[in-house]
Amino acid sequence: MSAGASTTKATRAWQRMLSGRRLDLLDPSPLDVEISDIAHGLARVARWNGQTRGDHAFSVAQHSLIVEQVFSLAQPAATPEERLMTLLHDAPEYVIGDMISPFKSVVGGGYKAVEARLEAAIHLRFGLPAHPTRDLKMRIKRADTVAAFFEATELAGFSLTEARKFFGVPNGVTREMLEMEPLPAIQAQQRFQERFAEIELLRGNTAR
Repeated sequence: MSAGASTTKATRAWQRMLSGRRLDLLDPSPLDVEISDIAHGLARVARWNGQTRGDHAFSVAQHSLIVEQVFSLAQPAATPEERLMTLLHDAPEYVIGDMISPFKSVVGGGYKAVEARLEAAIHLRFGLPAHPTRDLKMRIKRADTVAAFFEATELAGFSLTEARKFFGVPNGVTREMLEMEPLPAIQAQQRFQERFAEIELLRGNTAR
């Protein structure tokens, strides 16, 4: 057997992005992260495995906008950095997709490790701490849970009883405050990028 025949072909662990970047999933570099790729990808990843009502999938981009809105309503004194980390709380899913919670528990730690590396690369790319503090993570999670309650009842077929059991009862936020109608991907992508740019202006950054 020749040496060439016995050589194992290396497994590809990177993804080519539409920006032209090549992002390594196992060792992601902040230099290969672009907001245009994040917005494009999240706008085309469906929440709830696509099991939602409407003519369009309810995207992770739209979900992220709602979570940031809920977070800002609950915490008007939040810093721009905290708001940006909230907007980007699911950003790794532009590469690895949105895995529903029941499946995450089956997959285990490997998924979380990849997710954490991607989160760090994304945050560092935009001048943020690699990961949110425990306190901030809990506050983002509360906003995320409020968003999930309304998504579940308005779009995913949950009864109010089921939703209260899994997500609790939202306080201070009503359905009328949130845009729950699923957006076309191109609109969700544009709004995500626009909100990113607005927060960057608040941070004093104009070029990303």
